[in-house]
Amino acid sequence: MAHYNSFEELEIFILARDVSNEVWQLMNETKLRNDYKLRDQINAASGSIMDNIAEGFGRGGNKEFIMFLSYARGSCTETRSQLIRAHDRNHISAETFKTVSAMTIELEAQISKFINYLRNSQRRGSKFD
Repeated sequence: MAHYNSFEELEIFILARDVSNEVWQLMNETKLRNDYKLRDQINAASGSIMDNIAEGFGRGGNKEFIMFLSYARGSCTETRSQLIRAHDRNHISAETFKTVSAMTIELEAQISKFINYLRNSQRRGSKFD
């Protein structure tokens, strides 16, 4: 695996940013914009995915990074649950739900793979270099 100098280079961060941007678009272009509580929850959860990846990276150690990636994975799952509610309330179409939900499923899988990589890595993190 390549050495990364910033969290912005990580594929999981790029995917998390895509999910967050899709959620933002849904909040502004669908009936979700009028369900204030759900809108705020899904915005916070999707942003938390990115934020936890960034914070974990910034900690500089694999153990801490894994912990924050676990939080990010949980926020990803939370985002998917909120997408289900948005669909159930007819705020978003079935097609939109399917597309964005698939993004969260892929992101969750990629985060899990990265966690497994870090667990098996001989390198303990940048703060130990």
